Amino acid sequence: MAKEKKLVEAITSMEEDFAQWYTDVVKKAELVEYSSIRGCMIIRPNGYAIWENIQKELDRRFKETGVENVYMPMFIPESLLQKEKDHVEGFAPEVAWVTHGGLEPLQERLCVRPTSETLFCDFYSNIVQSYRDLPKLYNQWCSVVRWEKTTRPFLRSMEFLWQEGHTAHATAEEAEDRTIQMLNVYADFCEQVLAIPMIKGKKTDKEKFAGAHSTYTIEALMHDGKALQSGTSHNFGDGFAHAFDIQYTDKENKLQYVHQTSWGMSTRIIGAVIMVHGDDSGLVLPPRIAPTQVMIIPIAQHKEGVLEKAAELKEKLGNFRVKVDDTDKSPGWKFSEQEIRGIPLRIEIGPKDIEANQAVIVRRDTREKIIASLDTIEVTVGEVLETMQKEMLERARAHRDAHTSSAADYEEFKSSIENKPGFVKAMWCGDRTCEDKIKEETGATSRCIPFEQEEVADTCVCCGKKAKSMVYWGKAY
Repeated sequence: MAKEKKLVEAITSMEEDFAQWYTDVVKKAELVEYSSIRGCMIIRPNGYAIWENIQKELDRRFKETGVENVYMPMFIPESLLQKEKDHVEGFAPEVAWVTHGGLEPLQERLCVRPTSETLFCDFYSNIVQSYRDLPKLYNQWCSVVRWEKTTRPFLRSMEFLWQEGHTAHATAEEAEDRTIQMLNVYADFCEQVLAIPMIKGKKTDKEKFAGAHSTYTIEALMHDGKALQSGTSHNFGDGFAHAFDIQYTDKENKLQYVHQTSWGMSTRIIGAVIMVHGDDSGLVLPPRIAPTQVMIIPIAQHKEGVLEKAAELKEKLGNFRVKVDDTDKSPGWKFSEQEIRGIPLRIEIGPKDIEANQAVIVRRDTREKIIASLDTIEVTVGEVLETMQKEMLERARAHRDAHTSSAADYEEFKSSIENKPGFVKAMWCGDRTCEDKIKEETGATSRCIPFEQEEVADTCVCCGKKAKSMVYWGKAY
């Protein structure tokens, strides 16, 4: 028992120290290992399997909207990066440069891609000539490098995995439609698959992507009340097209500039899954994203027929992602491992269960025990997984709503930010001066101007002037 206790005690309570709890979970669940390179993580099989499922689910959704996958070089010539002024200024502090090839200095520095807008623009300028060439709907799965000062596994690392979509369109309307469409793809994926409810909205000009005409975002609330930007979709207008001379001949044989979009989601979303659903025993994975949905744990497996029955049960549950833990560890140790890794269901089966033609199903999230007949266990498992998926989303939504408050004036706003971790809904005049003041004095940033507007008050929460829109504010990762 001492060993079994030690496994769980190795995870700090989230109420005691949330940051340490997070670090303990990613390490004890064997999601990542720290590498010898500062700020870079080794994603272990348990962590990478989650990313593979995310990739698979998103990729299918992208392709349903007509998107095709491509791959761009990881190096960007400095002259290419410099073409769009706002873009290069936005990324300059985070860029890693290659200055030598072997022992020879390069004639022109190469940037290790922090993002690939300039590469796609250069590509489009070569392949788009006519309206018949449009739209171009491309996506790439790759890694990018950003020289971060402070890093944390999944949430912020020097190199991370992501997808970046880049599209080119004939009209501004088509580009805007695609921008919103992809934001909705992200939001639906997060809710339906990750069981994380999202706030959808537009970023302020201060917070928008460097070089973008407008940026839209999905924002999630973590267990500790901090926000996490979970996916973004950008409308570039024709700004990049002018910088890179991406023109096409329209149906009237006139030259026009294309309108572009870009959208991305990264391994940071795994951090959201951990911080929205996890508990003091470790990960809690939503069934639809869990690499292993069911772990069968034989009880008294040394007894005749137990391992054979477990193998038979695995075969019967072949429609699910299922494994049998037939190691020689104690059942209690296996339970702890299954809990730390966040496997949605475990099935306990021993001699007495076999005799009664049943097994015990235990839910990871609620620890509810369900006695299931072996004759119909595949139906029961399917029902329990669906119920768990639905209830995890409902709990996450209830937590977000319980940690969302409104503020009509600045004193109330400051009190909410200080004493009620979570989102604060407050009105804003649209002036960046107020946005800067709020961040400086409270540490809260504008998360988004939500599509679903409410009138919390008539005036700006900061300056008292007439308000233009309601904004979600909060402290964020």
